[in-house]
Amino acid sequence: MSADTPRRIVLLRHAKADWPQVSDHERPLADRGRMDAPVAGRRLADTGIPFDLALCSTATRTRETWKLAVHELPERPRTVYEERLYEASLGDLLALLNETPDEVDDLLLIGHNPGMHALADALAGKAEGDTLQRMSRGGFPTAAFAVIGFSGSWKTVEHGVGTLLDYWAPHD
Repeated sequence: MSADTPRRIVLLRHAKADWPQVSDHERPLADRGRMDAPVAGRRLADTGIPFDLALCSTATRTRETWKLAVHELPERPRTVYEERLYEASLGDLLALLNETPDEVDDLLLIGHNPGMHALADALAGKAEGDTLQRMSRGGFPTAAFAVIGFSGSWKTVEHGVGTLLDYWAPHD
């Protein structure tokens, strides 16, 4: 892999979760989340990105989101359930990205706020079109995703390295 290998990181926030009397980690999707997750999957499929790897938080709501979204993709990527994605800080997320093997060109992270939004903001040194304004205006609601492109090794991922290529939220 050369230093100019184009790569993409897609940050998907879990769909809307319910608030039953369970631990935060075990919260399931709400009815709206079960409707939004497949829509997010179809929009991910529309990007045409052939994901090499999906890293999904171990929380119930992220696993349920991924299970509903992945059925909409043309091919199921290798999926790793990563407990470090649950309650991950920006530093934790950057460390995870830096550990990604260089054979991976296109990575999907399925996680939580505030981490997903913080990571999108931190990585996007530039943006195409009005994507940054749309993301800033809408925050990073449930089932939203951001696509960030960069070149080089995963070990070089740091603040400002990428370009926000796309942003989508279910109720835009």
